Amino acid sequence: MNKVMKKFLGVTLVLSLALMVMSCGGGAGSGKEKVTILYPNWAEGVAFTHLAKVALEDKDYEVELINLEPGLIYGELSKTNSKGDVFMDAWLPHTHVDYWNDYGDKLVILGEAFSEGTTGLVVPSYVTINSIEELNANGDKFGNKIIGIGSGAGIHASTLKAIDEYDLNFEQISSSGPAMVANLDKAVKNNDWVVITGWKPHYKWMNFDIKYLEDPKGVYPMDVCAIISRKGFEEDMPEAAGFFRKFNLTEDQLYDLMATIDSEGEESGALQWYEDNKSVVDSWFE
Repeated sequence: MNKVMKKFLGVTLVLSLALMVMSCGGGAGSGKEKVTILYPNWAEGVAFTHLAKVALEDKDYEVELINLEPGLIYGELSKTNSKGDVFMDAWLPHTHVDYWNDYGDKLVILGEAFSEGTTGLVVPSYVTINSIEELNANGDKFGNKIIGIGSGAGIHASTLKAIDEYDLNFEQISSSGPAMVANLDKAVKNNDWVVITGWKPHYKWMNFDIKYLEDPKGVYPMDVCAIISRKGFEEDMPEAAGFFRKFNLTEDQLYDLMATIDSEGEESGALQWYEDNKSVVDSWFE
């Protein structure tokens, strides 16, 4: 065999081996399947996402987390060449209905991270009114303001609807989840009246004595925190998709997870909770 033929065969062997490695999935040289989870900066979504990350990594997946606003998440997952795979905090069928109307036909619902999501207007329990209908008569005590979160959140749109439906002389103040909680904390320390946009699950229900205002017009619906994916994810990674289909936390489990993350940090807290509840989480892979 001459030198040229030997060199040709050597190159062919190298290329063949490279293609075999690539066909196994994962990043360059990783040999691992990669799952990319998109998530917004919401307390429960952060908890779902980081728990999934540590559980998948324990099963030898490579996991990337990308923090985005909800509208961008829906838009990205709907793309044919999406950079993401999964979103674990889609409030359906009501709160995120506009996003679903825009993108739902290009997405797949895998399961429910949490099955009893609620939204509404929330006040400290010492506030002596109990219904949204009583807000106008006490507007000066609240500064005629409802402390909300980002305008991209479904609850922001629901609150605009509530202002219209109840003819409220209130302005919704857009902020962030942490800023909203900071406003609540400041008001409670001073025994002031404050009304915020609120939802369950959220750690504020663990840390504050608060209540929903009754909503007789039914503006604020009950939802699930659905787990959605790009089309084709189930076919690409059936085991990971199976995990997301079974992923579901009770209210007590979720609040315990969120409390651990709050005290230990996102990655460390999620890992600690996973190790303490490994049999529960690992059963979602079965």
